[in-house]
Amino acid sequence: MLSGNLLWVLSGTMLLGIAAGITGTFSFLQKQSLVGDAAAHAALPGIALAFLLTGQKELPILMLGAGITSALSVYCIQWIVSFSKLKADAAIGLVLTVFFGIGVVFLTVVNRSPLGNQSGLNNFIFGKAATMTKADLMWLFISAAIIILVSLFFYKEWKLLIFDPVYAKGIGLPIEALKATLTVLIVMTIVTGIQAVGVILMSALLIIPAASAKLWTKKLSTMLLLSAAIGGIAGITGTFISAIRTGLSTGPIIVLVAAGIFFISYFISPAGQINKYRRKMQFRKQGDIG
Repeated sequence: MLSGNLLWVLSGTMLLGIAAGITGTFSFLQKQSLVGDAAAHAALPGIALAFLLTGQKELPILMLGAGITSALSVYCIQWIVSFSKLKADAAIGLVLTVFFGIGVVFLTVVNRSPLGNQSGLNNFIFGKAATMTKADLMWLFISAAIIILVSLFFYKEWKLLIFDPVYAKGIGLPIEALKATLTVLIVMTIVTGIQAVGVILMSALLIIPAASAKLWTKKLSTMLLLSAAIGGIAGITGTFISAIRTGLSTGPIIVLVAAGIFFISYFISPAGQINKYRRKMQFRKQGDIG
């Protein structure tokens, strides 16, 4: 029988998976998935620095630090692309490694401090949903609900922005503001989920459900529903496995479950390899008959 606290944690990670699946779909189609990866890794120095400055492991303070450095990393990527000859992939790789390296240095300083061993900040690397308190989970519930509601509110605008940006601009939609809103929501999703999934793997929860859903459908609304469902299933299943097998970090298990769903989709979905092979064989058979 599941304990009350475990039910809360399962509900929280499921809601996080749904929120990440929805936000990740827009990010995936907007080709900002790797930006989300950089922002996730860049959250680590913000968490460590917030603890060093305050000496407290209050989640709102740590999340504020994570949000600031994540947003700063996105700005740095945009600045490098705009004012240098480096392309987006090189800028993302540069910013990701620099910010994460700074985060590891700060985390080392934290661990050597008198309060470092009790800080529990190492859990933010791979995630530890089982240690989340009810206050932490309430933060997760509220943030995830806001992310889902905002995503649904801007559904039509982001749909135009992704599939027909010229028309969107022609009818007067604020293109840059919509892009900025999406970026803020991606950062907010990352900040919301890093305690459960970890800074290294949070980006996977944004990318894998959307990539899996894309194999099943070409319709945005259906893709959003599938991505949300895959994210939710991965969140609740990974957390449950982590809870019943003590010592397993939550983040890697959630990502492995999501990856398993992706590989199943990769083979059996309408756009999967089995159907591709069948169509290829039918084409060859028709050619032989002709």
